Amino acid sequence: MTHIPHGAAASPPWSVAITPESAGWTYAGLRVVDLPAGTLEFTTGGEEMLVLPLAGSCVVECDGVRLTLHGRTSVFEAVTDFAYLPVEATVRIIGEGRLALPSARASRRLPVRYGPADRVPVEVRGAGQASRQVNNFCAPDTFDCDRLVAVEVLTPGGNWSSYPPHKHDTATDTEAVLEEIYYYEGGPGYQRVYGSHDTLAEVGGGDVVLVPHGYHGPSMAAPGYDLYYLNVLAGPAEQRSMAFCDDPRHAWIRSSWTGRPVDPRLPATRAGRARSTSSGGTP
Repeated sequence: MTHIPHGAAASPPWSVAITPESAGWTYAGLRVVDLPAGTLEFTTGGEEMLVLPLAGSCVVECDGVRLTLHGRTSVFEAVTDFAYLPVEATVRIIGEGRLALPSARASRRLPVRYGPADRVPVEVRGAGQASRQVNNFCAPDTFDCDRLVAVEVLTPGGNWSSYPPHKHDTATDTEAVLEEIYYYEGGPGYQRVYGSHDTLAEVGGGDVVLVPHGYHGPSMAAPGYDLYYLNVLAGPAEQRSMAFCDDPRHAWIRSSWTGRPVDPRLPATRAGRARSTSSGGTP
C-alpha cells in the first residue's frame, strides 16, 4: 500500500508505526506518538532514531543523558530542536505533544546527541509556485547518522514541491538507492507516485505515503491550505546521500526558475541559517 490514511498505521501507543517489515523494505521507518502529559518508554532495537517534536515539548533520557527539547507549537510556527537515539538503547520521554521518531536500520552505534534549532539550515528552493521551504535538520551534510536521513518541507497553499518529479532507486554516480516516507501535517494536498505503480492521493494531517521506488512528485498544496511533510530516507549505501534523478520529461522545469522571484511567503519559519536556491535538491 503506497498511501496509508491517517489511523491505518496505528499501533498503540503509536498513532503511526511504520517499520521496515511493515513497509516491505529494509531500512526506513517512522513512528509518531500523541503523548498526553506523561511518560513513554521504549527500546530502539536495531534502529537509530530521532525525536522530533511536531507540536509540544519533552525531555529525552537515554544512555544516562538527559536532553530537554523545547519543541514548538506546530510545524507551521517554528523550526524545532531534536534528539538522536542510537541502536540498542532504552529510552524514556517525558512531556506532552505530538512527536515524530524517524528511524533507520543501522549498524554503527553513535552517541546520544542534541540537535539545536538554531543550527538547522533553512533553505528555500524553487521559484514562483514551485517555491518551498526545506528544513535540513538531518541531511547528510548537516547531522551525522549511520543511515538515517530526514528533512522537513513546508509548501505554501497553491504551490508544488517535490517538483520536478524525481527518483532515487538506482545506484549510479548521480543517484542513490533510497526508501522514502512522506508524513503529512496540514493540507489537504495531493501526492503523486508513479513508475512501477501509480498513486495520486489526497493527503492531510497524519497521512503517510511510502515510496519504495519510482518517480515521486509533485506534492501539491491546495490553495488556502499550507502543507507540511516530513521526509524519512534510508538506503544500503555506505555514504549517506540524497542523490536523485529527475524524470527526463520534466527536468527542464529547473531552468525555468532562473530569474524568477521566490514566493514571498517563504521562509515561513526560521531558526538557523537561511539560504535560497533555484535549482538544487529534491524535496
